[in-house]
Parts: sequence; C-alpha cells; structure tokens
Amino acid sequence: MEIRIAAAAIIRDDGATLLVRKRGTSAFMQPGGKIDGDETPLAALRRELHEELALNLQPHEADYLGCFSAPAANEPGFLVKAEVFRVQIHKEVEAQAEIEEVRWVFPGSQNQLDLAPLTRDMVLPAIWN
Repeated sequence: MEIRIAAAAIIRDDGATLLVRKRGTSAFMQPGGKIDGDETPLAALRRELHEELALNLQPHEADYLGCFSAPAANEPGFLVKAEVFRVQIHKEVEAQAEIEEVRWVFPGSQNQLDLAPLTRDMVLPAIWN
C-alpha cells in the first residue's frame, strides 16, 4: 500500500534542516502530509506547512527536489511516496496541530535522533550531499 505525501526540506541560512515529530510518535521527519484527492503536491505542502508550523509558503519559495519512496515510519506495511520540495526560510517556526516537537539538525548530528526511513535514507542525503 502506498501513501502519497508532500514534504518540505526546510533549510535555514546556517545550513540546519528542520525536522518534526508528530504527537504520539518517536521518529523525526520532514514536515508535510498526505495529498488530498486531486490536490497538487505544492498545494498540499502549502496547506500542511500552514497547519503544522503556521508557515505561509508562497509557491515561488518552494523548489522541487524530487520524488522519493521509503517504508512509512508510522504505518507498518505501507510505503511513503513523497514529493519533496526544498524551502529556504529566514524565521523561526512554531509547532502547531499534531506536531509535538520541532528540531533544527545540522549535517553530522542526525545520528542522535530516531529518523523516519524517508528522512534518513533519501531526503537528508539528497540535500546534504
């Protein structure tokens, strides 16, 4: 079974990447969420970032990074297919809705966290290499 999501590789000016942990889970991942019906990936991302982080992303602020797949972190037996966008921001964000924790991570420090497979195996290597 496949879950279609849109996710953001949010990067700060100092090179740190934003990861989030949803309430009731242990794995950190990129913010984002499921794509509803005929919603475009960018529209889903804008909606999710507003809900999760109170971030009002403008379409020109998101650069398409690619489509990545990995086992779902919180839904055993499912595969996540993620349309991932790179977003550079210059302000702090605040956890909203189902987000329990936000954490800025620098290259080399990611091994200190429980990471979702998509984040660990696909997204972080794509943005840090």
